[in-house]
Amino acid sequence: MFLSSRIGQTLAAVGISCFAGAAWYATKTPLAALALALAPFAVLVVFRFPVAIIVGFVVFSLFRIHEAYPMLYSLRIPQLLAMGALATLGYQFATRRLTLFLTPELKVALTFFILVSFGVIFASNFGLAFGFWNGTFVKIAIMVFAIAWLVQKPGDLALASRVFVIAGFLVALVAIQNRHNGIGLVEGTRVTIGRSFGSMLGDPNDLALVLLFPASFAVAMILRRGLGFHDRLIGLAGLATVILGIVYTQSRGGLLGLMAVCGVYAWNRTKNKMLLVLAGGAAGAVLFVLAGVGDRSVVAAADGIDESSMGRLYAWEAAFRMALSNPLSGVGLDNFYANYFFYSSHWDGKNHAVHSTWFGVLAESGFLGFGVFCTMVGVTLRRAIVSEKEARQWPAHLDRGVAWTGATREALLAGLAGFCVSGTFLTQGFIWPFYIMHALIVAADRISPDRIGILPGVAGRNASSDAGCESPVLENTKINKIQ
Repeated sequence: MFLSSRIGQTLAAVGISCFAGAAWYATKTPLAALALALAPFAVLVVFRFPVAIIVGFVVFSLFRIHEAYPMLYSLRIPQLLAMGALATLGYQFATRRLTLFLTPELKVALTFFILVSFGVIFASNFGLAFGFWNGTFVKIAIMVFAIAWLVQKPGDLALASRVFVIAGFLVALVAIQNRHNGIGLVEGTRVTIGRSFGSMLGDPNDLALVLLFPASFAVAMILRRGLGFHDRLIGLAGLATVILGIVYTQSRGGLLGLMAVCGVYAWNRTKNKMLLVLAGGAAGAVLFVLAGVGDRSVVAAADGIDESSMGRLYAWEAAFRMALSNPLSGVGLDNFYANYFFYSSHWDGKNHAVHSTWFGVLAESGFLGFGVFCTMVGVTLRRAIVSEKEARQWPAHLDRGVAWTGATREALLAGLAGFCVSGTFLTQGFIWPFYIMHALIVAADRISPDRIGILPGVAGRNASSDAGCESPVLENTKINKIQ
């Protein structure tokens, strides 16, 4: 090729330098020259490492790294990653490197996306619904299929797990710092991030939800045999900071979700289940005391804040009434808050959030959407359980890739359990966490040693696991050992 020759490389370098100099001269800013100089490398990354671009986009969308570290805000990283993600998807599809398929889990997800999108037309406030659909929901829908189709080997699972844990560590560090410096505290003690400029992390419950997501991956990196020592260190650092960050949010849903995540790992490794239940109850009580949840509840009850138990009950009652009035489509995406006044039996002068995944989906997509959503959670949970049981039979010491696949499968099952439990108190029906886990569960289920020749005959389910899939299994791919 031309660029492989010395003359071609020299001409390319001269050309880039000339364009960079011209950009600097025209804009009078060195950033333009730097951006143009880095552009060829960015293009190379986009087309050579598609999973890295997809994971990067998901991380910035979920963890809001640019809001936790405002110095990154002006760089427009989420927008750049969004363009890169679309470009790499288009390239993979055009070059036929992307194998399209639909599993039963993806079919239910597609049904839900179509149903909710159709409901936007009938939303009580079309502007709010369309704004959320266009700004968040449609990106989630695209990324679900992108992750499921592009993640094809253990190295992709390892990359995603590491990046999730490191991102959680970075966000938790800011939360801890804000707590000790008294920055952005709610109710005097509950930590937030970026509350002053309207960040999504400015709500303690949303911050707890974001920090809960990497917890299951961190525990897997600590406990799974066959992973490297540096991965265990990353897991330990990530888990310690994430737990402290969740404790500082004083979120009931976050603490319950954390207990569910740890409970899955403990259940798989403890023979005496009764002792485990007793120990888990005691640990949960200690965790709630350390977090100061009891003191926060008293204050909430005294002040009539929506965080109190009665506030949640009023919100859930309003959600049910919204569904009764609009059984097929609900009130529309992002419309619960705006409709609270019209459906609540208790008005204290302000609208409130629903603070529940299940009631939030019920209110904003109706009984029909709620049924499809529950079906989606159910089939995903079933697939996660089957995959995790299969992974337990693999001798992880034979290959680092086998260890990473097993670790990710267990992390996804634990994370899904945390979602189901924390969903009682946290609103996450139309945001990233569940859908990332949903897509990774589908992808990880298709990465198994018996299918790709490492452990022939072990836990084989070549015929059954592809029921409903519309693409061939990757027969001749070899698991690459992860350095």
